[in-house]
Amino acid sequence: MTDHFDLCVIGGGPAGEKGAAQAAYFGKSVCLIERAPKPGGAAVNTGTIPSKTLRETALYFSGLRQRGLYGVEYRVKPDITIGDFMFRERLVVDSAWQQIEHNLERHGITRIQGQARFTGPDVVEVERYKESPRRISAEIFLLATGSQPAHPPEIPFDGRVVVDSDDILSLPAIPERLIVIGGGVIGCEYAGIFAALGVRVTVVNARERLLMQLDADLSDALRQEMTRRLGVQVVLDAMVSGVKVEGRFASVTLNDGRELTADCVLYCAGREGHTRDLGLQAAGVEVNPRGFVHVNEHYRTARTHIFAAGDVIGFPALASTAMEQARVAMCHAFDLKYKTNVSNVLPYGVWTIPEIATVGLGEDAARARGMSVETGKASFRDNPRGQIIGETEGFVKLVFRTDDHRLVGASVLGEGACELIHVPAAVIQLGGTLDYFIQCVFNYPTLSDAFKYAAYDGLQRLTKRVSKAMEPRSRSSSGEHASAPAPDRA
Repeated sequence: MTDHFDLCVIGGGPAGEKGAAQAAYFGKSVCLIERAPKPGGAAVNTGTIPSKTLRETALYFSGLRQRGLYGVEYRVKPDITIGDFMFRERLVVDSAWQQIEHNLERHGITRIQGQARFTGPDVVEVERYKESPRRISAEIFLLATGSQPAHPPEIPFDGRVVVDSDDILSLPAIPERLIVIGGGVIGCEYAGIFAALGVRVTVVNARERLLMQLDADLSDALRQEMTRRLGVQVVLDAMVSGVKVEGRFASVTLNDGRELTADCVLYCAGREGHTRDLGLQAAGVEVNPRGFVHVNEHYRTARTHIFAAGDVIGFPALASTAMEQARVAMCHAFDLKYKTNVSNVLPYGVWTIPEIATVGLGEDAARARGMSVETGKASFRDNPRGQIIGETEGFVKLVFRTDDHRLVGASVLGEGACELIHVPAAVIQLGGTLDYFIQCVFNYPTLSDAFKYAAYDGLQRLTKRVSKAMEPRSRSSSGEHASAPAPDRA
């Protein structure tokens, strides 16, 4: 017997949940297949939610937010256990499970637990331990199986001494020394979390900067703050030539001959699509060598009735974009006149310590596209709210076109960066200029007020640039930017 639905979703993470709900909202019959006992995918179970919760726990235990504010020094208590560290994470994850299950139930979505595998382009079989396979057919399929940590064969993963970003949440104890291989989002986030708890952390990155996709100012500032504030040792432009486990310790050999030793090594230098067991060949769906599914601009695969969204299609691999991709995919699948595309203005947040976020184009990226741009910057050191909370090393940076002052990018480093970034994101989305920040009234004292002074700074930089360019010419020549306002803190 085969059960038939309008839509069959494979994977219960952010993309799967929201794609299923979008179709069900418009009256489609939907089933969602998830092999894990609980929904949420990596975002809830091993990635986004747990890591961000652990970050807050680390900041609380270490007193890092309060340190130096009131003449009191905080230290992590010496008898802290991994149970102390994970308690809040379990509560938050449990709440997330309940919310997802309520959302699926509210939309009338049929949940099926088990491993789905295509037996043809229109049918999947769902296998569950000690149960007969269940056949599901559908008009439309949505692949939302996410991604998993890459496991190069030369890395001796054992889940105890050498771990990936899934295993690290199950460590029996907090290590004294941690080597993080990989200077991307996951590596930098976990480096900060464990360093805040007093772990001696070394980050080894094959590239010349951490988080190479970010504005250079932001990347460099993050490295400096991780080193200064948390004591993290950062080794850049270094390839790992070998990892060896010896008892309770591991050694990491670099290409220049240096050898690093720790009681835990976190390898997080890449991910791959979670597609190996889906039987996609039988469905006629193509994947690249890293297991990511090929889709077009509507998230449709080579099979016109099979769509894919979220981490399983690769970059940008964010929970926020995964949800929107799935919603848009289902609108195209069922010809729903609701959403036609995912916004090209994507805020990008990284919950490192300190927090960083960016949107639009960085300074170098804008110039690489041939744009004439200028920047404006404001430090939290000069911001009353920054002084109050002790966030004096943070900053905001705006990137704007010189001809019409249109905002094309922004970056934030410091407390609340991943929230603050939505202010410039909205300005970019609406085609706004620096004038928004100049004219806007921000609450006082707030970190958001720094955007106004970054705009002032950008206009001053532009005025000086124009004036310098005009120096050889007659002083009587007209200059349209000469009246740019100067910041006034009175």
